[in-house]
Amino acid sequence: MNETLLPALMGLGTGLALIVAIGAQNAYLLRLGIDGRPSAVLAVVLVCAVSDAALITAGVAGIGGLVEAMPTAMVVVRLLGAGFLVVYGLLAAHRALRPGRAEVLVPAENAPAPAATGRGTGTALATRSTGLRAAVLTALALTWLNPHVYLDTVVFLGSVANQQAGEARWWWAAGAVAGSFLWFFALGFGARLLRPVFARPGAWRVLDGIIAAVMLTLGVSLALGG
Repeated sequence: MNETLLPALMGLGTGLALIVAIGAQNAYLLRLGIDGRPSAVLAVVLVCAVSDAALITAGVAGIGGLVEAMPTAMVVVRLLGAGFLVVYGLLAAHRALRPGRAEVLVPAENAPAPAATGRGTGTALATRSTGLRAAVLTALALTWLNPHVYLDTVVFLGSVANQQAGEARWWWAAGAVAGSFLWFFALGFGARLLRPVFARPGAWRVLDGIIAAVMLTLGVSLALGG
């Protein structure tokens, strides 16, 4: 039991410690979880978690050395990722400064009744919800165009996993993968609990301001080689 459960728990703890910190993925998923359709949230959660699983598995399989041996490719990824983060950050800043049509969760009693069904109970969402395709493409870009993802998962987590003896390294990796799934599902679907807070347009402006700061800081850091 100790040869399987202990490495798995250690991997779970290490994986969670690494991904819980605020970052581009988490900031985007938080906003989508509050605002988006469940199908888009589920798709993005799976993109983030499955990507982590693939990268962690690659690291345990020994590809971390290959990543470190390809500095030119990492520079290209870094610059592409920096450009994407800066553009996304500027869009978030624009939403914060000039929200236009406010994104707001409108209580059903204040929302127009549906034309045909007449079902007006619950809460109506008056918002520009992110489409499924756009949400998935954004999540893929935020994940695979971020060189820190490769360093954190393939290199760091892969190296720590390979310090475990024998098959214990795969149990450790399984724990780290479980941590990713646990965190992204909790963040994506737990964000819905914040909907009452975002019944006010001003709350969206604050959130978009924070997201803009995170994205622009990360983008500039990547562009400067950080």
